[in-house]
Amino acid sequence: MSVLTGGHSATDVARERKFGSLYSRNAKAVVGRGLMAAKSSTWLVMVSGFFEPVLFLLAMGVGMGSIVGTVQGPGGEEISYAAYIAPALLAVSAMNGAIYDSTWNVFFKMNFAKLYQGMLYTSLGPLDVAIGEIFLALLRGLLYATGFTAVMGVMGLLTSWWAILVIPASVLIAFGFASFGMGITSFMKTFQQMDWINFFLLPMFLFSATFYPLSVYPQVIQWFIQAMPLWHGVELLRQISVGSFSPATAIHVGYYVVMIALGIMLTTGRLRQLFLK
Repeated sequence: MSVLTGGHSATDVARERKFGSLYSRNAKAVVGRGLMAAKSSTWLVMVSGFFEPVLFLLAMGVGMGSIVGTVQGPGGEEISYAAYIAPALLAVSAMNGAIYDSTWNVFFKMNFAKLYQGMLYTSLGPLDVAIGEIFLALLRGLLYATGFTAVMGVMGLLTSWWAILVIPASVLIAFGFASFGMGITSFMKTFQQMDWINFFLLPMFLFSATFYPLSVYPQVIQWFIQAMPLWHGVELLRQISVGSFSPATAIHVGYYVVMIALGIMLTTGRLRQLFLK
């Protein structure tokens, strides 16, 4: 490690950086390393998170949809049940892709491979590492979103030309979850603690108006659901999918912008606290 740092400690290297201990403008090095590592990974692992929402779409949208018929979508327009839940499942797909990369992958790199400690002994800063890892998570989220949107198109569930915007909107959703996922994972030390992530993700998946309108829940439960990030993603993609926009659209986008900013601050601060003492 002294070869990389010239015999200096991580703190000494941090002080010599142009932008201090946070950023050296070299996040692409982290991305490049991640892409090289991905080449040796089995493609089944890469696409595993994509199939779950697709199977839900086929089971619930086609199966139950034949019983439910049409439902009221954004703007009061009557749409098929499959078209109603498809954007919600797309948001879930983007979340799954981002969460997998920013939690379990980060957990292994941080606690077993000691990868980030090695990175921060070089000229890289914690913000470089955070941006690089989050970007890798966004790539997975983008792949999931693009694939799922293609499935929606094949099934005839894209009812408006505005629907093409669900892909960049899905990346925004993935960005929000990825930025927070890495920071939260930095607190985890055991596999048992990592199970808490699924403990929080499952209620979001089931109760973020994914399969049912928000109005079916009691008022107190509605407030709780509206505070969860996935609900904002579900509503955003539903509105985009049918081209029905309102002031609430800006609120959903703003929610994720704030989430991204806070998540990057959390992740950067945690990496600095852990490895640049």
